[in-house]
Amino acid sequence: MSVHLTSSGDLSVDRRYQFACSLAGAGDPAAAVGLMAETLGAVPGWVAGWMALGDWAEASGETDQAMQAFARAQALDPADRLGAGLRLDLLRAVPMAETMPSAFVENLFDQYAPRFERSLVDQLGYCGPDLLAGALNGPLGRVLDLGCGTGLMGQAIAGRATWLEGWDISAGMLDRARGKGLYHQLQKRDLARLEHGPEQWDTILAADVFIYLGALERITAWIAHALAPGGRFAFTAEAGLGDSVTLLSSRRYAHGEDYIRGLMSDAGFGSVRIERAALRQDRGEPVEAFVVVCAALNRETDRTGEESEYA
Repeated sequence: MSVHLTSSGDLSVDRRYQFACSLAGAGDPAAAVGLMAETLGAVPGWVAGWMALGDWAEASGETDQAMQAFARAQALDPADRLGAGLRLDLLRAVPMAETMPSAFVENLFDQYAPRFERSLVDQLGYCGPDLLAGALNGPLGRVLDLGCGTGLMGQAIAGRATWLEGWDISAGMLDRARGKGLYHQLQKRDLARLEHGPEQWDTILAADVFIYLGALERITAWIAHALAPGGRFAFTAEAGLGDSVTLLSSRRYAHGEDYIRGLMSDAGFGSVRIERAALRQDRGEPVEAFVVVCAALNRETDRTGEESEYA
């Protein structure tokens, strides 16, 4: 189910919505669809209401109606804070979206921040940061933690960095990371829209981040530019098939090993080591992931952006 807003701004509509929720919860999504479709006539601009209608229409097997509802939600909110475009894409025969809407990811994690570690680590056994920390030997130098979240990666490499910087799209997650006192600097950044700059890092990490980005060509090119000569790049990715990027029903992306290897080769990384491991649990089953460590080619870098390889 989508995360629905709690109020339409109309108490009578809210009561009808709660009744529709009860019908769906009792195993009658078709009845919920009928009630919600009628209710939206009074509040046609309520984005979360259209998301609810899409959820229940999909559950009752009314795919066309679900697609129409998600399309209406996306049209009403072009920033797509509730991820209507992803839901619509999952219902298409051939998915079209190459990445997640930034506003959806930001909204998701701002809401998730207070319970993130309890849900992900304590309940689902998430171990991505520990896997990355174990895959990297020795000191890490200047470290950039992409999608740092609440700072779990910082905890996993505590004491191994001379400088630790974290970037995340969610202010709520950054507040949690700040409370750990591990990072020298934390910044609110959208990883889908990074621009080249003068900064360089010895190690760039991305634990369980690329599942929210989809196509990785842009971010990989940025990372190859941002690494210092001889630097390392390590990340986790949910294991997909072959040369593919797949939007899963969980609304996360999986990446195939061939896709990862080809992408890293095109970006100029000198070596790529890929291991397979269980990242966390989902409905009692392990989620398989790739743990990837890449070594950058040594290069002399002209800060205008042109590079010449010397190794």
